[in-house]
Amino acid sequence: MRGMISAACGLWLALGGPAPAQTLASDPVVVELYTSQGCSSCPPADAYLAMLATDPRVIALALHVDYWDYIGWADSFADPRFTERQKAYAFATGSRTIYTPQMIVAGTERVEGLQPELVAGLISDHLAVPQPVSLTLTRHGDRVQITARADPALSRPVRVQLVRYRQVETVTIEHGENEGQTMTYRNIVTSWQPLADWSGTAPLVLEAEAPGAQPVVVIVQEIGPAAILAAARLE
Repeated sequence: MRGMISAACGLWLALGGPAPAQTLASDPVVVELYTSQGCSSCPPADAYLAMLATDPRVIALALHVDYWDYIGWADSFADPRFTERQKAYAFATGSRTIYTPQMIVAGTERVEGLQPELVAGLISDHLAVPQPVSLTLTRHGDRVQITARADPALSRPVRVQLVRYRQVETVTIEHGENEGQTMTYRNIVTSWQPLADWSGTAPLVLEAEAPGAQPVVVIVQEIGPAAILAAARLE
């Protein structure tokens, strides 16, 4: 169960051993793409996300959903938890409808279909606004130390989440709406793990397991899900 963390305690563990391998600070904008290998409208959005993935100012994440699996092709990356996350975004805004493709920018802007100019404008808007939370990640072997500070203090708790993703995979789709296509996907989310809820009234230091070579993303987000207040990445 997640526990509330109001200061430098909780999941924090004593650090030892060799010097940190990598330390990066945050300021990029998170763009989530809800997509499916079985959706004929999705390949252009997948390609646009792949382009966004090359921009260091953006954390582009592809979350493959499972609700199109029944039409002839089971998405090899789909996870029902990603479908539930997309539903949670819809419910948080009073909607009962979810789409593929759909992009969500910074946890607040929902964009249905492929609208690159709109998404680019939203990214620029969010980059122009200072983040209320400073976030730094430091890798120590298979562990990542997460340090966060809110200025001013937050008025309500937020959720600290750990995301892992595969950087690139190629798939030949044998059935369904995209039958016969060979698709290259980028930044395919493999796990989205809540670590703790943080009050945002005192500095936060915690440590999380992050074994393996997949990049690590940490996201601090209002509970809902709602606005993303900070994000940082280690590759």
